[in-house]
This record gives sequence, structure tokens and C-alpha cells, in this order.
Amino acid sequence: MKKQDSVFVPIIITLSTLIPLAVAALMIFSNYLHINSENNYSYLPLFHAILNGITTVLLFFGFILIKNKKSKLHKLCMISAFVLSSVFLVSYVFSKLVLDHATTKYLGEYVITYRFILISHILLSIPVLPLALFSMYRGLTGEFEKHKNIVKWTFPVWMYVAITGVMVYLFMARYY
Repeated sequence: MKKQDSVFVPIIITLSTLIPLAVAALMIFSNYLHINSENNYSYLPLFHAILNGITTVLLFFGFILIKNKKSKLHKLCMISAFVLSSVFLVSYVFSKLVLDHATTKYLGEYVITYRFILISHILLSIPVLPLALFSMYRGLTGEFEKHKNIVKWTFPVWMYVAITGVMVYLFMARYY
């Protein structure tokens, strides 16, 4: 184990545990963990969809770039995707605090499809954080074999979560 692993691996594991627990707490205890605000934050779901959409495009181009051996541009795309996903996460947590999600329910005709997409999106968003963090860490430290091994899992899961994030918004847009 490299010396830097003894610092960064526990940080990644800690963040990968605490952040999903915090988001789950915000969802489960939304009646208690809520901030009343006079400000209008109704734009946040669209903002989240835009962040997920751009992340999807960056992930796709990052994949194409690395397949074409354009590693510097690949790195730029992937860091950008990670930054946008981080902005999404912070904004999503904020939205859980200020928006009344309890009264927003999907009432459309594709309710089974919507629920499947929503549930799979939520469940797969949990491993995206550690997968993305470990992928970024291994790539940035030049451990390319370890990086390649983990991105085999990271890329499809992260791509699915980004795409379904947009889809969830499209299903719900008229109900916000």
C-alpha cells in the first residue's frame, strides 16, 4: 500500500459512507430536516437535470477520448464531470432541505416505468460516489491499471445514474 493510500482511502471510504447516510436522513426525516425559506427554489430540479445532462455528455466524450488515446482531454472531461456531479450533490442536499418534496408525486400513466427508473437511479447512485472517487484517485495518481479495473464498473453505473437523473426530471417536470 502506498503511503498516500493510507490517507486517501480512509477519506474516500468515510465520504462514501457519510454522504449517502446524510442524504437518506434528509429523505426519511424530511419533515424534521427542513428549512423554511421565503425564497423560490423551484428552479433546482431543472438545474439538477441540466447538471446530470452535461455530466452524461462529459462522460460520453471522456470515454471516446480515452479510446482515441487523448488522455489530457479525457482527464479534463472526467474532472469536469466529477466537479458537476459534486455541484449536483451539494445542490441536491440543499434542495432536500428547502423544497417540499412530500407533495410532489408522479401521477402519470407510466408510473411503473417511472418507479423502476427512480428506484434503480437511487440505488445505483449510492455506489457511484466511491466508484468515482476511487477512479479519480487512481487516475490522478497515475495508477492506470487500477484505474482501468475500477472504471469498468464506474463508467456504466455513473452513466446510468446521470441519464436516469435527467429521465426522472422529465417524468416529474409538469408536477414541480
